[in-house]
Amino acid sequence: MRLNVRNIINAPGERMDFSFEMDLSDVEFGGRYPIQKPVVVTGDVRNTAGMLLLHFQASTVLSSVCDRCMKAFDTPKTVSCQYMLAEEVQDEENDDIILLENDEFDLGDLARTAFILEMDTKTLCSEDCKGLCPKCGADLNQGSCGCKPDADPRLAVLAKLLEKDK
Repeated sequence: MRLNVRNIINAPGERMDFSFEMDLSDVEFGGRYPIQKPVVVTGDVRNTAGMLLLHFQASTVLSSVCDRCMKAFDTPKTVSCQYMLAEEVQDEENDDIILLENDEFDLGDLARTAFILEMDTKTLCSEDCKGLCPKCGADLNQGSCGCKPDADPRLAVLAKLLEKDK
């Protein structure tokens, strides 16, 4: 979605609101496609003292799988971004300045990139998720599985001595 700011570019104090939906169901993360619902983008462009400020939020509900216990769950995701819009850029290194082309820019591409870059690399159903037992695969959130813990291989000789005493 391209947004044209020609109407407010020379009008200090003016504002332009926008709202649209993006389909990111084709975006893959770790072999999964977690963005099954539309991403709703809302925001505005404001002319503040001759400077154009872009602010937007992109929100959706992600279909995730816990990296520890493999349980499927839904989690809300919201990304907030703020940029300056300029007709010419003097600092090429500043990623917070978006260059306008004929008084417009690609808001859809900007929102898509910002949302993807803010995706979590690790998803957990809860911060205190205990995960799965590495031996039997039981969900440790449901309770203990009964597996005996592995002895430290450096102490294996001592463990054999304790078994002989029994």
